[in-house]
Amino acid sequence: MSTELPPIVLVFGTEEQAANYDRWFRAKVQRSLENPGAGVPHDEVMTRMDAIIEEARRKRKSIV
Repeated sequence: MSTELPPIVLVFGTEEQAANYDRWFRAKVQRSLENPGAGVPHDEVMTRMDAIIEEARRKRKSIV
């Protein structure tokens, strides 16, 4: 009979790999929270994303 592992261990293979990822992720989030930058306004992000999506659509149409 096998021991049931938590889902995160199944993704990473070992508890050590899962723990390493967890530490890395938490440190990355903490650095982001501590960043005093002003960020990018929502409307600007949406405008940039619309342009990226439209470019991808144009490229896809030219391939097909």
